Amino acid sequence: MRPVVLLAAAVLCLPAALAGCASDEAKNDNLVAGKQLFVKKCGSCHVLSRAGTKGVTGPNLDQAFQQSVKDGFGRDAVKGVVKKQILYPNKNGVMPANLVDEGQAADIAAYVAASVGKTGKDSGLLATAVPVAGGGAAIAAKAGTLTIPADPNGQLQYVSNKATAAAGPINLVMPNTSGTPHNIALQSGTSGPVLTKSPIINKGVAKAPAVTLKPGTYTYFCEVPGHRAAGMLGTLVVK
Repeated sequence: MRPVVLLAAAVLCLPAALAGCASDEAKNDNLVAGKQLFVKKCGSCHVLSRAGTKGVTGPNLDQAFQQSVKDGFGRDAVKGVVKKQILYPNKNGVMPANLVDEGQAADIAAYVAASVGKTGKDSGLLATAVPVAGGGAAIAAKAGTLTIPADPNGQLQYVSNKATAAAGPINLVMPNTSGTPHNIALQSGTSGPVLTKSPIINKGVAKAPAVTLKPGTYTYFCEVPGHRAAGMLGTLVVK
């Protein structure tokens, strides 16, 4: 999901019966599925604190709707706006058409509406709906190949932010099943020159040219604009 109009403006274009219809639909909303879909389909573009997403392309949804909610526009109205934007994106914008079906759009919109502008963390089933990205066990290189997958749920992370390898030639490989564009690059320390990098891919397996590494500390990261700043990086220790 990409650029969403501000609620204060968009609400003026919605039917007067929106709030009532949204309340009726809410009986069938699946917030767990909505969170999972939001992270996978929308999280690389939008910030939403409760979902833990740090997207860099579209508006920060907490900020976009915060004032409107304070001004009295109900969360049912927020849901209606978000759903409409998903199903009927601006033809001149960058948000793709047919991102999800109508039922999925309703679930995403319901989760966004329930979450925007709220502090704290999700609880219950929502707390475990999406695995925490980047915190997996350290990945060790095997037979000269270091395989570090991108997060499969679309978050701007690799599955682990820690890796180890023996000194010598290393082939760096990044499987990506998320549909979000990523690559993997390697540099000396945290600000040294880039030693090798893979192509950027949406899906598939990206491979970087082999590089010979000496003992030391290196940083692997995604070169897609904004992804590193959002947390898509890790430390490789070579012994």
